[in-house]
Amino acid sequence: MTHSKQAAREFARQNREQFLTQLKEFVSIPSVSTDPDCKPDMSRAAAWVAAQLKTLGIEKVDILPTTGHPIVYGEWLGAPGKPTVLVYGHYDVQPADPLELWHSAPFSPEVRGENLYGRGASDMKGQVMAVLNALRAVKETSGSFPVNLKFLIEGEEEIGSPSLPKFLEQYRNQLQADFCLNPDSGMIGAEHPTITYGLRGIMTFELRISGPKSDLHSGIYGGVVHNPAVALAELIAGMHDANGRVTLPGFYDDVVPISEAEHADFARLPLDEAYYLAQTGVPALWGEPEYLPDERVGARPTLEVNGLLSGFTGTGFKTVLPAQAMAKLSCRLVPNQNPAKIAAGLRQYLEQHAPPTIRWELQAFGGSPASISDVNQPGVKALSQALEAVWGTRPFFKREGGSVPVVAQMQSLLGIESVITGFGLPDDNLHAPNEKLHLPTWYRGIEAMVEFLFNIGHS
Repeated sequence: MTHSKQAAREFARQNREQFLTQLKEFVSIPSVSTDPDCKPDMSRAAAWVAAQLKTLGIEKVDILPTTGHPIVYGEWLGAPGKPTVLVYGHYDVQPADPLELWHSAPFSPEVRGENLYGRGASDMKGQVMAVLNALRAVKETSGSFPVNLKFLIEGEEEIGSPSLPKFLEQYRNQLQADFCLNPDSGMIGAEHPTITYGLRGIMTFELRISGPKSDLHSGIYGGVVHNPAVALAELIAGMHDANGRVTLPGFYDDVVPISEAEHADFARLPLDEAYYLAQTGVPALWGEPEYLPDERVGARPTLEVNGLLSGFTGTGFKTVLPAQAMAKLSCRLVPNQNPAKIAAGLRQYLEQHAPPTIRWELQAFGGSPASISDVNQPGVKALSQALEAVWGTRPFFKREGGSVPVVAQMQSLLGIESVITGFGLPDDNLHAPNEKLHLPTWYRGIEAMVEFLFNIGHS
């Protein structure tokens, strides 16, 4: 086995340029799932992934329709008696806006220094390709795969995976596996390989405030008409107290306290206040002072404003009293919190605090619960050994602040656990302009996936 591992890792090293070329090709497809104009590109990205699986020798590859964007399924069951690994990924990406802040075109991937810049380079086309490249290295040097493989590569993760629950239920038997390998996470630093065992859930909203029937002259009507933009700001400001706690009714009712043992684990992570200050560039941190910064990120629920829109925002001035104001809101949730209950709490808050001088409308979008994975499962142990073999240090275990809905859905609908990792870095600008992928870390990640596949095959 050692010889096979080394041969595959050496193949990966010798073919880095080819792997990079393929990743650039993948990133160049503007597969923005939330944009209806990108629907043809979504189909093109799905076909591109399917073609990659076929070139690997995956015997059964299908592009399966959903009510939204298609899901790419693949299957290779040529290792009798060996574990079956379900590989999850997504081919959709976030919008690239605002375009003027990019230093290179978001869908014309460009290498600058040690990084590849482009929308989706890190989240998560690079992570998908790390696994496929590792499989290619194993196949080319060993002639086969050491484990049975299934693939589920979706196109709606960036919009909350609305079609996925029905798909998992419909194909429940076909998707059965020993566990899922999910590389849709990242590392806490280039020299700190990381395994994620917890993910926050999410619930998203759009809040609209309306007042007058049309925009008004602020000189003539200011002082007699409640400005919807001001009303919206007042409502949002009341959603947190002075210590950063969310004030929605019942928001913390079901939150499980952080245990002393887990608090000790959080304290060992190299993610202190200085780390977050360096990563973000803010003058000071904010939030619940009784919790460590990484506890606030990974183990505490939040409410955030993701966007605001009202009135005149062009160059110069237009002294208008706007007729409407809108905010995009999201809540990151922790285990035991129910997205529907959180939505009810926000609605109750608005009923209690919205003044009679305005009208409001709340639209709830997709939501998914948080998840906690079993760190003692064989897949996690195999991955831990693989990361240590490549990086030369034991990996860190952490709870991630982001949301990957499929993990909880696979637990509840398929009954399988996920092994969660990834090779993106905190400064990769996920969901922001100038998204990047650190190539030296990515190359090591490919080799770690090689180690992982052999570890599982011989466990």
